[in-house]
Amino acid sequence: MSMTYNKLARSLALLCGLPLLASCGGGGGSGNGSVDTGSCSVNEQNAFFLDYMRENYFWYEDIPANIDPTDYSSVFALLDAIRSPQDRFSYVLTEQEYQERFVNAEYVGFGFSTRVVGSGLFINYVFADSPAATAGMSRGDEILEIDGVAVATLIANGTLNSALGPAEEGTAITFRWAKPSGAEQTDVITKTAVETNTVLAIERFAQDGKDIGYYVLNSFIDRTGADLNSAYNALVGVDELIIDVRYNGGGLIRYANQAATQAAGNNVMGNPFVSLIYNDKNSDRNNTSLFQLVDGVQQLNLERVFVLTTGASCSSSELIINGLKPYIDVVVIGQPTCGKPVGQSPQPFCDKRSFVINFETVNADGEGRYFDGLMPQCAAADRLVGDWGVNGDPLLDEAKHYISFDNCSPSAQTSAQQAWLSDKDKPVRAANLLEQWRREF
Repeated sequence: MSMTYNKLARSLALLCGLPLLASCGGGGGSGNGSVDTGSCSVNEQNAFFLDYMRENYFWYEDIPANIDPTDYSSVFALLDAIRSPQDRFSYVLTEQEYQERFVNAEYVGFGFSTRVVGSGLFINYVFADSPAATAGMSRGDEILEIDGVAVATLIANGTLNSALGPAEEGTAITFRWAKPSGAEQTDVITKTAVETNTVLAIERFAQDGKDIGYYVLNSFIDRTGADLNSAYNALVGVDELIIDVRYNGGGLIRYANQAATQAAGNNVMGNPFVSLIYNDKNSDRNNTSLFQLVDGVQQLNLERVFVLTTGASCSSSELIINGLKPYIDVVVIGQPTCGKPVGQSPQPFCDKRSFVINFETVNADGEGRYFDGLMPQCAAADRLVGDWGVNGDPLLDEAKHYISFDNCSPSAQTSAQQAWLSDKDKPVRAANLLEQWRREF
């Protein structure tokens, strides 16, 4: 029989040198560094994790009563065995992965995210100053060959990922790719440490006498506060704002709060943004976060915001929409979001950090439980027509149409759910940040 949660938590804290304190609101701050796991046996980790889940998991009642943690080879295998059928979202990272992605905002790679469409491989986005960006790759490009082998062949053989090489600095691959114009390029691109800027583009458009601001927000990690400041500093004075979270898998709640507060400013400041509701064993942890600037400076004080979404818009991305809805007009354009009205308080243990569902989220009107996603007012398909901000992007064009005519275009009158089901070019429906990271090379 396993030790109780409290006793084992103290034991593992001493063994591993890590305080077992959950962080607040969907992600920790800088967290703790990686630690020596020499004293943390698999059985001890599994026993701790099972007891932690029985106490803190939002759906703890769905955990089978007869689970023996010693039957599983790892915490990862144990989580797969005990997760609730309702749970598409829980995961466990190594502490190194957490530090690299959430805290240091980097990974080893070329610096692009991809999407497979049929037998083609397309670029969703490219990180600034990455090897891919330096070589001239950008959103909308199609990769044709990898080390002389046609991408269609690699996809058919199931060898695409291996062809892109290991996640090791110095890995060099020859790519041939085509721009949306049809112009082709060939270059050798070498993997290095890529910094993952979380705001991928910032633009201002003039339309019908209005100044329109637009930025692409790709994730909510430790650097997001500073990246948001750069975006809002560049957009001071705009009449309308379009926030593009079409690929944003979520992250830290406080930066969803910052993004929403900087957009709506005095219309929301100090009012409830989101309430976190824990399971009945932890109801004393229930709390409400108020709209605040967090790391922000500028605020736009807008009474209407446009948000561009797909099925890859998840978690904290959805909180921007749901949190603002009770106070200002939020026009959602694109496809239904991923449907994650729940969140995690990251739990460090040994050399790992668990992100299991601990709470549900509701807005000031008590609205939540949107497991089928938040529906757009205007349906539009996400199609790769070029870089961020170009004319012809269906989501951005639809937002511009709404700004001019105060309604959806005729082509967007189809139901949002139908648009999601019929769009063969849609991105993979995300369940958490891991889904987003798996498409970054």
